[in-house]
Amino acid sequence: METVKRTKVVDVLKSTAYGSIVNVKGWVRTHRRSKAVDFIALNDGSTIKNVQIVVDPSKFDENTLKQITTGACISATGLLVESQGKGQASELQCQELEVYGTCGADYPMQKKGQSFEYMRQYAHLRLRTNTFGAVFRIRHNMAIAIHRYFHEHGFYYFNTPLITASDAEGAGEMFQVTTLDLSRTGKDGEVAYDKDFFGKKTSLTVSGQLEGELGATALGAIYTFGPTFRAENSNTPRHLAEFWMIEPEVAFLDKEGLMDLEEDFIKYCVKWALDNCKDDLEFLNKMIDKTLIATLEGVLKEDFVRLPYTEGIHILEEAAKNGHHFEFPITGWGMDLASEHERYLVEEHFKRPVIMTDYPSEIKAFYMKKNPDGKTMQGTDVLFPRIGEIIGGSVREESYEKLTAEMAARHMDEANYSWYLDTRKYGSCPHAGFGLGFERLILFVTGMQNIRDVIPFPRTPKSAEF
Repeated sequence: METVKRTKVVDVLKSTAYGSIVNVKGWVRTHRRSKAVDFIALNDGSTIKNVQIVVDPSKFDENTLKQITTGACISATGLLVESQGKGQASELQCQELEVYGTCGADYPMQKKGQSFEYMRQYAHLRLRTNTFGAVFRIRHNMAIAIHRYFHEHGFYYFNTPLITASDAEGAGEMFQVTTLDLSRTGKDGEVAYDKDFFGKKTSLTVSGQLEGELGATALGAIYTFGPTFRAENSNTPRHLAEFWMIEPEVAFLDKEGLMDLEEDFIKYCVKWALDNCKDDLEFLNKMIDKTLIATLEGVLKEDFVRLPYTEGIHILEEAAKNGHHFEFPITGWGMDLASEHERYLVEEHFKRPVIMTDYPSEIKAFYMKKNPDGKTMQGTDVLFPRIGEIIGGSVREESYEKLTAEMAARHMDEANYSWYLDTRKYGSCPHAGFGLGFERLILFVTGMQNIRDVIPFPRTPKSAEF
């Protein structure tokens, strides 16, 4: 037989060129054997669906067929025909088989259902399962949607540094970057940072926002999309030490405009998933969360609630008075909301996404613009069902005097931010922006329950495998 060029499974399943000879290559999901006929389900990662290969065992070497086990990699060539069985339109009547890689019975991703916790031990192999194939195809599509949205709306993709000498959040929970042997310190345990690679103490970035603001003062509207790092010792289903952030910054944008941008952007991403990831979403809707598609469609149907923090606290206090049990008690105005409080507002009180605004300044970052009351800041956080906060945004303080006063009140070293303060000294402009944790978006769109299952190789406390 002549060499036949490989066709991806996704294209074979769409094809109606019955009677043609096609070649598929991929990994075996299942191999059902009998004396009369064998059925091999093959997947190559291009779709959630498998192509069925029908094999007449009398025409093939018995030892070859024995090697075709779950996880084995094969090439199959044969006649494309209309399927006799339910569930697929076409199948392959096999004429040639080649085994590229065998897979023994100790393969960790056998067909039987394993827990996600078990599968995290084999993050390098879990990628081949249906669930993780679906998740990572959707992750790719969300990245495409993000770039398309901003490109179509006149934003410029702006690359900010991963190594930095400043702490954007003022939180201090950063991973240090050094070439020094930190076990050999100087007198009194001091580290000679002047001898380090950069000549000063540097860390992995927690956010590209501050540098993004510089871009906005030059290009008008920019967005970052890259990895960020937090050295928080948080072993929760919502935290990673290494994750991806999308951070637009826009000159001449006020609070109302920022909320419009947040809502329009997230709805675009959700609609993109519904329009472009139908098969994967239907699989996850069936296997992971039976309300997934309805939840995604629900986000598109209604306007987001715009809720001042003070009003939100009042609603939570009333809920607690009326018997709703919160694990973290409602302590009143000034408290930082936990995920359960955010989810109560979204899922039970309003039953739609909420943009919470005007937070107490003490619980928000130094760069946020204060309201005239002097107590609250122009924050605009988007709260989503199942997730809680998915976007954190604000109008930025453009006044040099007000910004330096806030930094002094927080005991921040102005010298580390001289370049940032220059944006307020030389042609300062009103501006605003937000940060979206990419993995939280993927959690929402896939219905997965743990953030470690929406990034290929999760980095968490005591875990940096693969």
